[in-house]
Amino acid sequence: MLTAKPLQILGHIHHGFFTREGGVSKGIYASLNCGHGSNDRRDAVTENRARVAQKLSAEADKLVTLYQIHSAEVVEVTEPWPPGDAPQADGMVTTTPGIVLGVLTADCAPVLFVDTKARVIGAAHAGWKGAIGGVLEATIDAMIRLGATRGDIAAAIGPCISKDAYEVGPEFRTRFIEEEEGNSRWFEPSEKPDYFMFNLPGYVSARLEAGGIGTVITLGNCTYQDEKRFFSYRRATHRNEIDYGRQISAIMLRP
Repeated sequence: MLTAKPLQILGHIHHGFFTREGGVSKGIYASLNCGHGSNDRRDAVTENRARVAQKLSAEADKLVTLYQIHSAEVVEVTEPWPPGDAPQADGMVTTTPGIVLGVLTADCAPVLFVDTKARVIGAAHAGWKGAIGGVLEATIDAMIRLGATRGDIAAAIGPCISKDAYEVGPEFRTRFIEEEEGNSRWFEPSEKPDYFMFNLPGYVSARLEAGGIGTVITLGNCTYQDEKRFFSYRRATHRNEIDYGRQISAIMLRP
């Protein structure tokens, strides 16, 4: 489990960016696969999620994740739900102690939020589509509605695919530049003609900073390049593997 120092020093939360290590899953899912959306054994995923909750000093049934759809939808969590009843959204906020907000990723950027003074937390799943669509700003706005102060919000961007591993086509870059001309700075030419390398963590960080929050930190771990510690959708695709695991990033208000 990795932690972000600006969040680690706060006394009113537990948080962690979990790696793929420390679970019971086998094969391509080894070992801490927390995604019920994968084809892994359900009992293995359930045990893995219970281990995550235990690490954060929470009850297993208090860990919630979303049916992630690469959207800007954000939900307020007041009570936990079974995995099969997860709402379709990509951001969560809560003021309820003991509920663990979990984000599942395998290259997209997990972002954990906390108001450093008020008891308000959030979590967002930010792939390129969700980020350009506004999920980060929507999560911040939802926290403010619950009593957070924009300048007191700290956000930590966890392990995701890095620029050196994220090659995209010209139409991908065009979409970003049409959104905002300055977005060209998140692309560098690839060795492949007319292709580019996209800086997802840089783009996510810039969106957060533009949102006017107090602190933004990026852990800087690449899910694609570090196979020992992280699952990667793109790596699995390049290898023609039939499926892939999901690591989890989670945050909880302490009771």
